Amino acid sequence: MAAGIKRRLEEPTEEVKSKISKTVAPSSLPTTSNESSSIPSHFPVCMHPQLARITASQRTPFEKRVWTALCQIPRGHFTTYGLLAVYLQSSPRAVGNALRRNPFAPEVPCHRVVATGGALGGFKGKWPRDGEGITIDEKKKLLRGEGIRLDGKGKVIGTPFCGFV
Repeated sequence: MAAGIKRRLEEPTEEVKSKISKTVAPSSLPTTSNESSSIPSHFPVCMHPQLARITASQRTPFEKRVWTALCQIPRGHFTTYGLLAVYLQSSPRAVGNALRRNPFAPEVPCHRVVATGGALGGFKGKWPRDGEGITIDEKKKLLRGEGIRLDGKGKVIGTPFCGFV
């Protein structure tokens, strides 16, 4: 992106916002260690160890909510910063900042979050000037390894996951 040009963030459609608003409020997600034994059933069993790590961490409640929401995204699916932000009643930038600070990656799958237009965005807190680099290559490898397809320009192909509960 050229210097001085603001990036336009696309808002999710009203239909998508409606679907997300009908889900359980994100405040119901576990954020303290005494709640870790009551992991809701909509989380895959394979994510239970990660949820316990998130809950036991000394990170902010918002970061824990973001990382916990990531654990709902099924393997082989992706979502966008905007959809995750709507679910968490936050902003895409705040979500991106929490993802940048995810110490549990890739087990807590922040690589499954992309920009609204399908561009990969950053990974591991790095946004190389040309949009490529070792971290983006790693994100591509992780996504492809889960069966997510990318077009010739490196954008994800498919419909984003918005089934947050």
